[in-house]
Amino acid sequence: MVSMDTLVTKIMNFAQRLVDADRASLFLLDSKNKELYARIFDVGGTESEADSDSGNKSIPDKEIRFSVGKGIAGQVARTGEVLNISDAYSDPRFNRSVDQITGYHTKTILCMPIFIRGVVIGVMQMVNKHCGPFNKEDEEAFETFAVYCGLALHHAKLYDKIRRSEQKYRVALEVLGYHNTCTEVEVEETKGEGFENIKPGIDNFCFNVFDLDDNAKVQHAIYMFKDLFGLSRFEFDSLVRFTLTVKKNYRRVPYHNWTHGFSVANSMYSILKVARGSFSSNECLALYIAALCHDLDHRGKNNKFMLETESPLAAIYSTSTMEHHHFNQTVTILQQHGHNIFSQLGNNEYKQVLGYVKHCILATDLARFFPYKTRLQQLVSENRFSWGNPDHKSLIQAIAMTASDLSASAKPWELQVKTAEVIFQEFYEQGDAERAAGIIPIAMMDRYQPEQQAASQVSFLTSICIPCYSLLSELIPQTQPLLEQCKSNLEQWKQKNEFQDGNPAQTS
Repeated sequence: MVSMDTLVTKIMNFAQRLVDADRASLFLLDSKNKELYARIFDVGGTESEADSDSGNKSIPDKEIRFSVGKGIAGQVARTGEVLNISDAYSDPRFNRSVDQITGYHTKTILCMPIFIRGVVIGVMQMVNKHCGPFNKEDEEAFETFAVYCGLALHHAKLYDKIRRSEQKYRVALEVLGYHNTCTEVEVEETKGEGFENIKPGIDNFCFNVFDLDDNAKVQHAIYMFKDLFGLSRFEFDSLVRFTLTVKKNYRRVPYHNWTHGFSVANSMYSILKVARGSFSSNECLALYIAALCHDLDHRGKNNKFMLETESPLAAIYSTSTMEHHHFNQTVTILQQHGHNIFSQLGNNEYKQVLGYVKHCILATDLARFFPYKTRLQQLVSENRFSWGNPDHKSLIQAIAMTASDLSASAKPWELQVKTAEVIFQEFYEQGDAERAAGIIPIAMMDRYQPEQQAASQVSFLTSICIPCYSLLSELIPQTQPLLEQCKSNLEQWKQKNEFQDGNPAQTS
């Protein structure tokens, strides 16, 4: 029985028949407030001893409470011992006032504790056995019944807690949904803007995302989707809602914000435009959506920070903590009413695309980049890579995601420097949080070591970016400009680093 009230009524009716009692009452124990309470507390009569203990009449569906220091039920709750009273009026603990008011005559009482794991959780009270006093057989039968009664009540209480938690969770989702979901006004405004103001060169690897405001980025993101996939298999309204809500679910952190999400999607769009035929239509769809959503709800802190500070997210996802969260946020948006851009896909296609999206978002964890790179590089060097092999394709998908995620390193120098400024702003904020938590930040995240910026960029471009773009250009030669620009930026950072080494006072 999942309804507590229904369960209590069933228990009392059964217990009453079990020991042939005239009346039955069941009280649950509130251990925090040291009270016994009940909503349905009396079966078979009109009044109970609890009326005088609590000062309340027997009112259906109205909770009554009284102290465990009162009455026979209170005595049983305190001691955990059975009371079998053959003459109620001779027992000083019995409250006679109810009988005087109602005219009911209480003769015998059998009151027994209900345990769960050795702890009293309630009290069951039987009144007036029809044939004589309650005997030992009644006690034994009732005691056996009380064991199952305790389990049933315990499970019902747990279920009630879970149900309340679910309702609270639903309310929280409704509140969050209201604040983090686009409005229909925004949808109509975005639809009305059209695509007349799309910036030229949007498919160029050098495209400057800083030229667009946040709303313009939404329009350009929709345009890129439409250009890649058309709208024959997709609902335009769902696409608009999805994109607007994705924008809202990027936090206002210095770097991992909507501008970064859009920039990565734009870089993936440029790669897919020159790699026509290399990926299937569903792979392209997943790569673009994964790029757009890959940092949803990023908090400006990396996985290491989440683990070291025992973040709730780290407790849920022990590996690729933030990336798993980004994917789940993507799914959450897709599940919102009117947001499922994949709704026109068949069941198998839907599962396939969602599987690709998850793989691609998780691939943006740099901890995964190195094994992916090693495996793919071996296939390429041994001339064994095959575009028809699904495992090989998953590796190049991962590399394409990393290439897009790090595309700021392959932008013209002035854009690279502008992006580096906000990256280090976010790094330093994490360093400050680490220091506050008693963790010594690494040099790259220590605002008191700004002279390390150039050196860290040299190391980053050399060990991750150059190998990534080199491998990508071997398999998709049209992406060579990314590698060349990244190499050019590396030389610039090397010069800055050498200048700082020769002039320690210069830290700009």
